[in-house]
Amino acid sequence: MNFCSECGHAVALSIPEGDNRPRHVCTQCGTIHYQNPKMVIGSIPVWEKDGTLQVLLCRRAIEPRRSYWTLPAGFMENGETTAEAAVRETEEEAGAHIEIGKLFTLLNVAHVHQVHMFYLARLLDLDFAPGEESLEVQLFAERDIPWDELAFPTIRTTLELFFADRVKMREGVSSTYGVHSHDIKRPMIAPREPD
Repeated sequence: MNFCSECGHAVALSIPEGDNRPRHVCTQCGTIHYQNPKMVIGSIPVWEKDGTLQVLLCRRAIEPRRSYWTLPAGFMENGETTAEAAVRETEEEAGAHIEIGKLFTLLNVAHVHQVHMFYLARLLDLDFAPGEESLEVQLFAERDIPWDELAFPTIRTTLELFFADRVKMREGVSSTYGVHSHDIKRPMIAPREPD
């Protein structure tokens, strides 16, 4: 941040009185500009038929990680709940209609100032299509998921936890999905291979 959104003058990084960390403070009007983590909200849309469970993934049409696969997710907007954000993002990226379930993962990605949250979701029908931010949308059984082509560590972590919970449920160890909270410390974007 370089300029104050209140008066347009330059801001300087300093610790305001009564605070304990550097903030952008306007040198003219004194406005303190707080910057907080971004919320990335998404869903795990599933379709189950004849005992076969499939997860809906989107192949990204935008950077970062264009052409890599992801769960439908994006930044939460002001004025909406996290569940509403998950439904909206699923509709925007996958054109999919879902019944939202409970929160499944809460992933802290502190090194990029983000928190990622994914909700369980059930597809209401198979009428889905790529939105503007997706190249394609496809259902995948666990064995067919393109694990090496997933866009971000939060997607891999969420899917691994989801299928691990499915195993526990099949084995009778658990009767429901858990709620998982983890800290992701790996880089969000793997370095590109040299040409």
